[in-house]
Amino acid sequence: MTKDSSKNIRIVQAFLMLSILGAGAVAKDFSLDPVQVLLAFLGGLSAQYICLRLLGIKHAGYQSAIITCIGVSLLLRSDNLYAHALAAAAAVISKFSIRISGKHVFNPANFGVLIGLSLLPGTWISAGQWGSGTALAFWLIAFGSVSLMRLRFQLMTWSFLTAYVGIFIFHRVLWMGYETSVLLHHLENGTLLLFAFFMISDPKTAPNHTAAKLLQTLIVAGTAYVWQFEFYMTNALLWSLLFASLLVPVWDRLFTAPQFEWRSFGGTNNDVVSPSHNFRTADARPIAAPVR
Repeated sequence: MTKDSSKNIRIVQAFLMLSILGAGAVAKDFSLDPVQVLLAFLGGLSAQYICLRLLGIKHAGYQSAIITCIGVSLLLRSDNLYAHALAAAAAVISKFSIRISGKHVFNPANFGVLIGLSLLPGTWISAGQWGSGTALAFWLIAFGSVSLMRLRFQLMTWSFLTAYVGIFIFHRVLWMGYETSVLLHHLENGTLLLFAFFMISDPKTAPNHTAAKLLQTLIVAGTAYVWQFEFYMTNALLWSLLFASLLVPVWDRLFTAPQFEWRSFGGTNNDVVSPSHNFRTADARPIAAPVR
């Protein structure tokens, strides 16, 4: 991968997610006030700026914070104007404050959305907001695939979808006798696709080793399925990823592999895997690391 192509990866991902957000708001009526989106960006980017200043980190970009703000806007719904700002700020702060071995533990957008759902009144996730059209589902898959092919993190997405669909087919279709149309309808859920393509595949919160990635996706898929279809509890994907994220430091100790790093070369951010733990950017260094 060349320097010119890799430096725009997160910009491309942000553009794709913004396209989904904009098209969904226009065509699918996401019930999202534009002011809420602006406040999400205000809260998230302000939190990023404050954290960087407090830690004395210079020359760090805002790409990851922008993607986090978009993710919060895509998933969270609220009947007030402050929830998105607070959720986005909590998401970004978690990236700096909850870290183990130089990695932030939780996917920021996932963490922020769950904080909003748990602590802020009048918040929810509308699983049906995307509609049931297969065209939108394939559109989301195509967008996600473009981003993931450049990130080289297709493994997490496709192993999760394979495990999740496999469990669904075995238990609900073959064992319980549900029609396959139930599965197809479930797969048209935009929240599932966003989760698979833009959350569980996050390279900064994924295990380092390939075997650990596969184990992680199996655990997330199994936990989410049981959470939703056996205990009938909502937001199963988000909660399963949150709890499974606590296993990532364990996987990284059990399976030795280079850690993914957004490393800065000449003022640009490139996706590289560094064999060392001498991190060079805000997203990759331990919170107590000295500024070089």
